[in-house]
Amino acid sequence: MGGNSLSQHPVYSTQTHTIYYFQNTAWISVDATYFTGGQSYVNGNPISGSQENWRFGTTMSYPVNRENSIRLSASTGAYSRTNNSYDLYGISWQYRFGGGL
Repeated sequence: MGGNSLSQHPVYSTQTHTIYYFQNTAWISVDATYFTGGQSYVNGNPISGSQENWRFGTTMSYPVNRENSIRLSASTGAYSRTNNSYDLYGISWQYRFGGGL
């Protein structure tokens, strides 16, 4: 980088989840995540402020059989001090190893 030095402080986060289990072992959750930190520096001089973001989302897992589930998830940026908010949608296949429940 042309003799320049780039560094960044750590980004810290905390999450909370509220989960409801259905009788057929399906479940749904509501989630919140908070991020803070990440001050960046070039040659020891600050180049941007620290990050601060809130995200909220939900996840649902529906069983296909004893070992397999389909999981749907979505989240959105509720607040971003650095204007890097985005929406996220996902679908995944979940496999449970071991004896299970």
